[in-house]
Amino acid sequence: MASTANAIKAILDTLNDIILGKEQITKLALACLLAKGHLLIEDVPGVGKTTLAHSLASTLGLSFQRVQFTSDMLPADILGVSVFDRKTQQFTFHKGPIFCQLLLTDEINRTTPRTQSALLEAMEERQISIEGETYDLVEPFFVIATQNPSNQIGTFPLPESQLDRFLMRIKIGYPDAHAERQLLLGQNSRDKLKQLQAVISPEQLLTIQTEVENIHTSAAIIDYIQQLLEHTRNSDLFHFGLSPRAGLGMLRAAQAWALIAGRQQVLPEDVQAVIASIVNHRLQTRDAYLDRDVVAELISHVAIP
Repeated sequence: MASTANAIKAILDTLNDIILGKEQITKLALACLLAKGHLLIEDVPGVGKTTLAHSLASTLGLSFQRVQFTSDMLPADILGVSVFDRKTQQFTFHKGPIFCQLLLTDEINRTTPRTQSALLEAMEERQISIEGETYDLVEPFFVIATQNPSNQIGTFPLPESQLDRFLMRIKIGYPDAHAERQLLLGQNSRDKLKQLQAVISPEQLLTIQTEVENIHTSAAIIDYIQQLLEHTRNSDLFHFGLSPRAGLGMLRAAQAWALIAGRQQVLPEDVQAVIASIVNHRLQTRDAYLDRDVVAELISHVAIP
């Protein structure tokens, strides 16, 4: 436990040295990856979305590929393509950028739904099927996607099936005055990124992920999560409720949050710490103009065990 605690502290310290004044955000991002989830970062340009993804890959020692999504991209640009070899008179499959441990899909909502859907199988099953063949992806495998707010020009909203495959959606937001002054007076984050060293190896990351799954979860916590799911499905406020995948993700994220806090059991506070990042991109209110806090709605209607 001590070595895991030291590794987690070193990871967070490194991330917080790059992403200034956003300790809660970096903690959520790390919890997402420890829970074997994919991460969606939505915010305006220039607040550090891509930098956070780069920092996570470098700190965790993961092989990294970045794909800039555009409106004219095709699925083959991500998955790979078969090329005919005249010498052998056979097609040879050339792997695409998805064959890595951390794939950054930058501005994912600037490409068409056809290209977005190329990620569905990979995110859920850690494999891709193309031209009748199935290829396993390396472990660990994560997708970190960034997207601009949907009201910006040239965006294609992600469908519900795609959104549900992202364990968390976070927003970085503007830095506070103190952090921004440090940014203006200090070293450029891009320069710091070049000097980043891996804190752990991918093999150590897999070990920590196993520890997350072994964090004790009482029957009361399971009941609490089930009641949260049930409330979303029965409430008149939402179009549809949370999926079983969302419930399992909520459990894993709470376990990861408990491990980061140095505990061996999940508390209701762990569930509440991660719930906003898990439900806000999955739940849609029936009235699009209704300005209500979805998380507050859930927490206020479901009793804490």
